[in-house]
Amino acid sequence: MLPDSPHSTGPGEPGCPDPLTPSGSGSSDPVRSFPVACAIEGAGTARSAPIDTVDDLFVLLEQCADAWDTADRTGDPVDILDHDRQCAQLLRRDFPDDEQLQVAGLLHDIGHVLVPGDDAGHGTHGAQAVRGLLGARVARLMELHVTAKRFLVATDSRHAAALSASSRRTLIAQGGPMTPAEAEMFRLDTDFTAALALRKADDAGKVVGLRVAPLQAWRPVVERVAARAR
Repeated sequence: MLPDSPHSTGPGEPGCPDPLTPSGSGSSDPVRSFPVACAIEGAGTARSAPIDTVDDLFVLLEQCADAWDTADRTGDPVDILDHDRQCAQLLRRDFPDDEQLQVAGLLHDIGHVLVPGDDAGHGTHGAQAVRGLLGARVARLMELHVTAKRFLVATDSRHAAALSASSRRTLIAQGGPMTPAEAEMFRLDTDFTAALALRKADDAGKVVGLRVAPLQAWRPVVERVAARAR
């Protein structure tokens, strides 16, 4: 179920902060963050109900088995649970000390199940659902995996050429390639490097038949991240 939905806003309006603003009152160091929801037309017009416990989160993840990113199954060649586990495993291999990034990889596509059919907003829907349980950074990385796609398509011709047909179809709904100004702003984001790593794992984690760790093997990792977020 979804709570009442606020209208999306533009940069400088309530709900869409300036991307280079201090992190809190009295802070002199700006936290640079790309305005994710504001960059995607229509994103943020629905809000996902929060997931309050790790138990509830794993129930949702189990529902991602035999759930697909597109209703007609013309998108990724593996289901969402298989894809997300592949992504998380790649991130654990390459970033063994960053459990928040690994968990973001495990969860980055749950928005497809929470709000089916919203390709543009699926990162935001998933982030909204887990922010209270897992903390702001995990939620933000989940949002940024779509933003990072837009950056890579704009700045890396080989990456753009290698996009799957499904990713090419959804790119326009997700805002299209970044403008040079947007790309420069995104490079300043505090989580720029982690977001690119998540996006590249997202693109790679679509191998049919690949053996990966079972879902429950991730529970201790998720529990540690949730405990640190309290």
